[in-house]
Amino acid sequence: MDASYRRAGSGGGSAPRSVEDIFKDYRARRSAIQRALTHDVEEFYAQCDPEKENLCLYGYANEAWGVALPAEEVPTELPEPALGINFARDGMNRRDWLALVAVHSDSWLVSVAFYYAARLNRNERKRLFSMMNELPTVFEVVSGGGKQTRERDRSASDNSGRNKLLLKQTSEPRIENDAREPDEGYDEDDGDHSETLCGTCGGIYSADEFWIGCDICEKWYHGKCVKITPAKAESIKQYKCPSCSKRPRPL
Repeated sequence: MDASYRRAGSGGGSAPRSVEDIFKDYRARRSAIQRALTHDVEEFYAQCDPEKENLCLYGYANEAWGVALPAEEVPTELPEPALGINFARDGMNRRDWLALVAVHSDSWLVSVAFYYAARLNRNERKRLFSMMNELPTVFEVVSGGGKQTRERDRSASDNSGRNKLLLKQTSEPRIENDAREPDEGYDEDDGDHSETLCGTCGGIYSADEFWIGCDICEKWYHGKCVKITPAKAESIKQYKCPSCSKRPRPL
């Protein structure tokens, strides 16, 4: 198979640049590999002859799949999938072998997506991963995720569209009572925010939404959940959340 076709996956064309285009590329490649390991599994199995040289499973941006030798150029233009998947075919239980190929394929799909995402900013990469994570992994499908996996797969396109609406920024994100801007880079407190949950709705922290922290209990809240806007927060010297405001002062 021609190396340029293997890289581009559609006979040519420019590399995807936007979050939406990278996700579209990821979804197409994933769909191709999933089909190879499920619907077309007999054909895929036959092509992975252990007597042949090191073979790789490729998923292409045009939703086709292929078993081929790895790219010859070093370094390669795109990350390469697992090498030599054919050698283990006859030495393992068939189901286990397909699951192993699926795990390596999931890793490759993510590596290709984030290779393209290298020039995206932090929030865009986060949004891309969120969209990708709405889809079940190839491993989940191959290992028999059942009805729940199929339902997640069917709803993925709707979820990705909803993510675009939820993450659309109308103003510069800021967090009250914290001098740092969430988008300025990583520091030792950044990991804490990624695990922060809203004290009202339980939603996970996102740098694309306005949050405010209580100076009493130190919990964080969506501004919309406690009815505090960025403009209103400017005039608050010490913020008390609804729960702390209701508590009686100690004698």
